[in-house]
Amino acid sequence: MAEFMTHFDTKNQEQENHPQSSQGRRATISREDLITAALKLVGPHRSISTLSLREVAREAGIAPNSFYRHFKDMDELAIALIDQAGRSLRLIIGAARQRASIERSVIRTSVESFMEQLNTNEALLHILLREGTVGSLAFKRAVERELSFFEEELCADLIRLGQIKNAPLYEPALVAKGMTRLVFAMGATALDLPHERHAEIIEPTVIMLRMILTGAEKMAVDPSLQ
Repeated sequence: MAEFMTHFDTKNQEQENHPQSSQGRRATISREDLITAALKLVGPHRSISTLSLREVAREAGIAPNSFYRHFKDMDELAIALIDQAGRSLRLIIGAARQRASIERSVIRTSVESFMEQLNTNEALLHILLREGTVGSLAFKRAVERELSFFEEELCADLIRLGQIKNAPLYEPALVAKGMTRLVFAMGATALDLPHERHAEIIEPTVIMLRMILTGAEKMAVDPSLQ
């Protein structure tokens, strides 16, 4: 009898530590768990818009109705994914820029860091690159908002570096926008290439970015070019 009770207590403790329904579904789940489940389903060739609620719920191990405790619909989940993708990538690229001391190394380091993210198993960058072109209007607006954050942060860095070099830029906000859009466009091109060919994208991207930056520096000191 004592052995039975010990086994019973142990089993109950395991159920408390790992609560699941009789069908093997999780009894509790967080918003982040649903985002993680969705991330496992999307990728370079899979858009958020193709995901179904039941598919995400199954991946998360919950009943479909439990989804609504955290998101009102799949669009809201998708926008949360885009927001998370933007925040995560900004941290990565921002850290790369902070490690650099002059604008040339900033350009190369940032582009290399960006392209490296395409080679990881993370779907975050894939989401930003895909949903900005094939997603719904709401998704495109969410991606556009994330791109504007990139541009604002890059603009601040360009102004700071220009002050250090005593080489201000003409319309630094436009420079930041042009550079950001170029990198994302080239990233979308790389997304459709095998990983071993991503290096082919880096060098021309770096050169084009330097051309933008050099042109903005020249325009700042020569009004005839404006």
